Amino acid sequence: MIVVAGEALIDLVPQGTGALAGLRPVLGGGPYNTAVALGRLGSPTAFCSRISRDAFGEALLAGLRDSGVDVSAVQRGTEPTTLAVATLDQNGSAAYSFYVDGTADRLFTAPAALPAGTRAVSFGTCSLILEPGASAYEELMRTAAAQGLFTALDPNIRAGLIPDAAAYRARFKSWLPSVSLLKLSEEDAAWLGGTPREWLSAGPSAVVITQGGDGLTAFTQGGAVYAVPGERVDVVDTIGAGDTVNAALLHGLSVRDALSPAGLAGLGADGWERLLRFAARAAAITCSRAGAEPPYASELGGSPDPS
Repeated sequence: MIVVAGEALIDLVPQGTGALAGLRPVLGGGPYNTAVALGRLGSPTAFCSRISRDAFGEALLAGLRDSGVDVSAVQRGTEPTTLAVATLDQNGSAAYSFYVDGTADRLFTAPAALPAGTRAVSFGTCSLILEPGASAYEELMRTAAAQGLFTALDPNIRAGLIPDAAAYRARFKSWLPSVSLLKLSEEDAAWLGGTPREWLSAGPSAVVITQGGDGLTAFTQGGAVYAVPGERVDVVDTIGAGDTVNAALLHGLSVRDALSPAGLAGLGADGWERLLRFAARAAAITCSRAGAEPPYASELGGSPDPS
């Protein structure tokens, strides 16, 4: 079981140009998209969050169930669902404005236990920014790491939600000893400061940086660097692409029985190349359609496993 912990929200995606363009509600949130993508790839997956009982919340739960995700660890609340208003540039890249005050996912509390059979826990995005939930997710991260579980982190920076950049950067560094796999975009890496080698020295076994259409690069504790190009595709938008990479990496490691520091160390050049190409292919499919619509395993035409 791979558990994804973090927010579920509604993306309001513009259907045209200008400030008053019509908006289409789309199921979203970085962790939510990661859980859906994992479910579609076939990994046993559970979602750990707090979701509203409003109509949007019911739709979010239905989306998880439709993708085969276990929702038994989802907490419920009467507070409204978080809304994220997306703005797309001419290349389909999305920027967001958030409506988060008093919403359900901010009131998440750390569970007493994770679902039976949990091997890995994934964290990221708004859930690690917005209090009081951020401290609860941080507690869960540290607890999971202390229990020997594989932990994945995608900061997925939303700078508009971060009131004190220096404090967040310091907090990010404090998470690294509890992180097995750090994945982030090159934009996030630039915003955070530091280098993959500096982050590796603080704890993670591997760092993967996404570079949009230019591909992905992995840096490992052993000093090796592995890179693959992006897959060319007609981009509709990039919503959910990074979250799909998260899921593809975790799924690929799971099928290789490599959800551990030793497993990452044993991948070697061929294993890393297969894994990164699989993630690039999955992200390209997501970019080829509107909203966060990650692919099913049957659409990928290949496997990240060594067979």
